Amino acid sequence: MKSRVKSIETKVIFVAVILLFFFFLAVPIGSLLLKSFPEGTGSALSHYREVLSGKGFWIAVGHSFAVAGSSACLTTILAFFLAYTVQYTNVPEGIKKIIHGCAVLPMLLPTITYGFAIIYTFGKQGMITKIIGTQIFNIYGFGGLLLGYMIYTLPVSYLLIHNTMGYIDKKFMIVSRVMGDTPWKTFCVTILRPLMGTLAASFVQCFFLAFTDFGIPASVGGQYEVVASVLYDEMLGSLPNFNNGAVVSLVMLVPSIISIALLQYLGRFNVRYNKISDVENTKNGIRDGILGIGSMLVILLILIVFLVIAIVPFVEEWPYKIQFTWKHVREVFCDGELLGVFGNSLLVAVLTAVFGSLIAYGAALVTARSQMCRWAKQVIESIALVTNTIPGMVIGIAFMLVFAGTSLQNTCLLIILCNIVHYFSTPYLMMKNSLEKLNRSWETTAMLMGDNWFKTIARVVTPNVIPTIIEAFCYYFVNAMVTVSAVIFIVGAKTMVVTAKIKELQHFAKFNEIFVLSLCILLTNLVVKGVFHWIEIRIKKSREKSANEVVLKSKSKKTVIGLCLAVVIAGIGMGIWFEKSNESVQEAVVIYSNADDEAVEAMKNTLDENGYAGQYVFQSFGTSELGGKLLAEGTDIEADLVTMSSFYLESAQSQNKMFTDLTFEAETVTPTPSYYKPITCQEGAIIVNTQAMEEEELPMPESIKDLANPIYEGELSVTDIKSSSTAWLMIQAIISEYGEEEGAEILSGIYKNAGPHIEDSGSGPIKKVRSGEVAIGFGLRHQAVEDQQNGLSIGYVDPIEGNFSLTESIAVIDKGEYTNPKAMEMAECIIRYGREKIQKTYPNTLYIGEETDSIYQSAYPKVFQEPLTAELMEQHQKFSEACKP
Repeated sequence: MKSRVKSIETKVIFVAVILLFFFFLAVPIGSLLLKSFPEGTGSALSHYREVLSGKGFWIAVGHSFAVAGSSACLTTILAFFLAYTVQYTNVPEGIKKIIHGCAVLPMLLPTITYGFAIIYTFGKQGMITKIIGTQIFNIYGFGGLLLGYMIYTLPVSYLLIHNTMGYIDKKFMIVSRVMGDTPWKTFCVTILRPLMGTLAASFVQCFFLAFTDFGIPASVGGQYEVVASVLYDEMLGSLPNFNNGAVVSLVMLVPSIISIALLQYLGRFNVRYNKISDVENTKNGIRDGILGIGSMLVILLILIVFLVIAIVPFVEEWPYKIQFTWKHVREVFCDGELLGVFGNSLLVAVLTAVFGSLIAYGAALVTARSQMCRWAKQVIESIALVTNTIPGMVIGIAFMLVFAGTSLQNTCLLIILCNIVHYFSTPYLMMKNSLEKLNRSWETTAMLMGDNWFKTIARVVTPNVIPTIIEAFCYYFVNAMVTVSAVIFIVGAKTMVVTAKIKELQHFAKFNEIFVLSLCILLTNLVVKGVFHWIEIRIKKSREKSANEVVLKSKSKKTVIGLCLAVVIAGIGMGIWFEKSNESVQEAVVIYSNADDEAVEAMKNTLDENGYAGQYVFQSFGTSELGGKLLAEGTDIEADLVTMSSFYLESAQSQNKMFTDLTFEAETVTPTPSYYKPITCQEGAIIVNTQAMEEEELPMPESIKDLANPIYEGELSVTDIKSSSTAWLMIQAIISEYGEEEGAEILSGIYKNAGPHIEDSGSGPIKKVRSGEVAIGFGLRHQAVEDQQNGLSIGYVDPIEGNFSLTESIAVIDKGEYTNPKAMEMAECIIRYGREKIQKTYPNTLYIGEETDSIYQSAYPKVFQEPLTAELMEQHQKFSEACKP
């Protein structure tokens, strides 16, 4: 008889798992490590010195430890409180189900949505603030991050503690009381002591999740900078530095290494019982009342935050026009692009769940149901620990750098592989724990009866772990739907997923669309979990009726296996359908743009009117994100045509030689290089919320210098030049008018007044001005003009220092023989026929013969005395950093 040690099947599975994680985990992380060292001559540790000695880096690390540690501690306490209420009280079953369901609700939404929900709940114009008449706490900075992280990590902590409590034998509580122990000693010995390992593991897990999260700091971090936002600024700031970003990524891995060691050590404290007794909870009305009310208050807080997500999309204009409307929902469902993005997410989630569950199951079979050597099993165990602690941002960045220029770049397959690797640990551990509980003699018995290994696994083992496989499937599906930190670096125009789209919509302050898409994610996850929960119930009922407790009934087994096969076939079918449905866009021109909505719509309309409808795919990015892709990917970028800030195009051309000379003529007012032509000229202006100004009795500013007046403290929002080129418009005006010495005093005063409202996105200030979070902002003039024309309570002031401007230009990617010829045609079409439409929003003349309508003309148009280059921006970034408090 063939020995299990020599089983070829488990060896094949082992090799397949190892190869997967070697190429899609070890290689990317190793490449990231190499990226942290200089490529040429110089000190090997120069990038490490630059980052570790940089201003503010260790402050950000300290902030991350403080807020992550605080949130992990409070979350673990709250999770214990909720789990204890469910497991050890006689609170009505209906209330227990509500507590359990709501405790895991946050895991069904992307973390970036929590931050926006907190703003609309507890901000100056938030729902709770409106109800009680005052703001409870400052949501920007430590307070907002703490609340966001607690909501984010509560499901993980609750499930860990709740599941462990289910395996604590309650009969020892009776024994302790019989022996005369006090209630407190009974609690400590029979509940707290067996949970010590789990509580510590909960703290570690929650700390790590908070330490590495990017979504919540992106919305409510303010100027309380954390290490995740430092990484984002380095990788995708206004001037990306990938070498320094690699250093920050590796610093973020330090807690991962510590977490691995701690989790292994904490495993020693786990208490295992040979038998779990069925003991009723003691009757105690006071205990039940206090814990039941306390738990419901915690659940109420969660529901209030998430209630906003369900209310705001159905309000005409929060908080000023509180009338019910379907307009925002209709706009999303009538937008073919957004529906396509949602389809991408469904495809990625289903295929991630199908193949991720198969890989996790295969790995678990090797460690739990085979007799392979110990070191082989330990390798898989180590992979599970590592994937559980590597930040999603680090994996995403590593994938972006390693797979640029390969056939995997910007594909759904790469996103699926990223998700499978990122979320491998939990499904694997679930599978392993279930398989270890099964009778170990089944395979031997089956072999004696003449069955081969695959038949034994399919007919005997798998049917008995179907509930766990379903759990793993749901886990992969839900996380693939909500993940943002890993995928934002690797999606493309044709493979955009919902969470990446939400991050994009944030730049344009489109919160109605964000909340509608978030509701779609929530409802999708609820439906999927509901369907598979129903399947689990059917399986349990089948087992209860079955006379044989070892395996499922034949009919039930066939039904379950049939359902699983149906899911696999459906997932593969979705992939085939997706590929066929996208054949028409495979040859389409991919256009990447950092332009605002008005310019994008003008360009799209121009192309459609001139016969190019359906022949292009348009993808918008924030300036820093698109700049990062240009510099990182060069000619390997997915785009055929880009519209981008002119100085960025010059930097990208200098570094990567990635643009081809334009083949059409268009005479510009100011000479430009041969490889780009300007399409917009964006001006800066002071933006005000007229209603908020009146309510706060604030004087109307006339200049940028006025914004340094202490009267505006807490009521001002500006952008940070480290992450947004919009801030450059204000800094140009200050330096041009006042010089660097006086200008530094003015900018310091402005930053002091802005406080937590120094934004990373160029649309950040107008977003806060619109919502009433602040009364004044400095941002893009055309956005304020449009808001005013649309009847919003928005006004604008042209500062007497001048309306300085930045141009955005169009360029064609030089892909050699693979250059799409239609890209040049479309570039010419936009310049020749689109400028008239664009000028309605961006009035400045760029070409000989153009005229500007006086109603759109700014009062003080000016140009900086030096050419706008990446080097000049770097100088002004240092000037800005020196002015920060």
